[in-house]
Amino acid sequence: MNRWQPRVTVATVVERAGRFLMVEEHPDGGETVFNQPAGHLEPGERIREAALRELREETAWQVGITDYLGMYVYEAPGGQTFHSHGFFGMALAHLGTPRDPDILAVHWLTLEELEALERAGRLRSPLVLRRVRDALAAKFYPMDVIHER
Repeated sequence: MNRWQPRVTVATVVERAGRFLMVEEHPDGGETVFNQPAGHLEPGERIREAALRELREETAWQVGITDYLGMYVYEAPGGQTFHSHGFFGMALAHLGTPRDPDILAVHWLTLEELEALERAGRLRSPLVLRRVRDALAAKFYPMDVIHER
């Protein structure tokens, strides 16, 4: 039997002085795109822990996650469905550690710059700008809405 299984991912909106922490990546050998620090949940990992791990690995920033933005469902053009848990946090310190080699660069971008990237088709998915706009509108949920173990 072939069962449908969505992929579980995490992504974190980090804002500092009107700019948002973004990674530039080169997925699947295509054009470079921009995304929040994000990635897949690993076996045995809690959702918030996954978000913190991805932040460290992809940006070398320590971030304090303060709020939950919710679960975003996205069906990619190839048919794969993603259940992406969105978080909001504050940059605390740059760690100076090596980044994931799949990340080409880390940027702090304004909303206007993100909107221009969206018009150019350079955001990883429509969820990138949606999460930023939800954060700007303070559409936050308390962290305790996530029930794990």
